[in-house]
Amino acid sequence: MSKRLSKTQLIAAMAEKWGISKKDASEMYDKLIELIYGEVKRCGEIMLPGLGKMAKKHRAERMGRNPATGETIKIPAKTVVKFAVNKAAKDALL
Repeated sequence: MSKRLSKTQLIAAMAEKWGISKKDASEMYDKLIELIYGEVKRCGEIMLPGLGKMAKKHRAERMGRNPATGETIKIPAKTVVKFAVNKAAKDALL
């Protein structure tokens, strides 16, 4: 199993695949990430066709257990970001 791509390697691969400069690929990547973050912040989710859906989800307060002492503790409510892979991506990868 090989190592995963770093951001620099990913941008270099994008530039080569698209026939553009690494600088242009880096700018496009940064703008895409900015767009995704902005859309999730604005409306709570974004669908990336062929990949999946990124969404904010509110987790309610709940009771948990301290594994070291066994003591019951209260875990506060919080908002988390979830990413669900869609069927097309699963079929392509598995």
